[in-house]
Amino acid sequence: MTIPANHCDMHCLATTVIIPALNEEESIGRVIASIPPWVARVIVVDNGSTDATAQRARQAGAVVITEPRRGYGQACLAGCAAAEDADIVVFLDGDLSDYPERMEQLVRPIIEDRADFVLGSRTGGSCQKGALLPQQRFGGWLACLLIRWLWRYRYTDLGPFRAIRRTSLTRLNMDDQNFGWTVQMQIRAVLANLRIMEIPLDYRRRIGRSKISGTLRGVFAAGTKILYTIAREQIIARRRILP
Repeated sequence: MTIPANHCDMHCLATTVIIPALNEEESIGRVIASIPPWVARVIVVDNGSTDATAQRARQAGAVVITEPRRGYGQACLAGCAAAEDADIVVFLDGDLSDYPERMEQLVRPIIEDRADFVLGSRTGGSCQKGALLPQQRFGGWLACLLIRWLWRYRYTDLGPFRAIRRTSLTRLNMDDQNFGWTVQMQIRAVLANLRIMEIPLDYRRRIGRSKISGTLRGVFAAGTKILYTIAREQIIARRRILP
């Protein structure tokens, strides 16, 4: 359904925000407080925290669900299962590296029926010094280059701050349980012929240490999984095409 822009407000469709969180007690309250009031529900998925993340999230007004099976994708899947009544789903990290108050830039194109999937591009906006480490920039560049070669679609980033129509998300049949979640979504969005839009968004240094880019082991594991996911999606796509 197309809603004329001059007749539309942010309540036209119900938006649910999903925040995968692991030991984010220092930042989670500030992240939730920065989410616009028109958001219908905020779901924080506690992915095995050993600190007060869950407690702080509840105090800030979020619905907290527990997913003890570790993995970014696993946490996102758990959040999706709890957001079945949403019209739009927004994925947001719990470290305050993004600017939740600018969420309307991602959601409005979907409400106005100009897009099905809107990705916040960290490389397109103003990035605070040290917010994106060299290994993150290289990994994102390489993944986007491979997507362009294999599927002829040009992305600029694998940013985790993103919004998608719930019906479109269901069509993607997401199943990655770890670091491949973001790139799998972007590849499958292309294959599903979703209307994709990238919006430049600012990015800042996170609160606390990253579980991925903050360690050599994390960088290697994430990079390997992203490349594996791209290869896997290419194999799956070929099998669907071949008789």
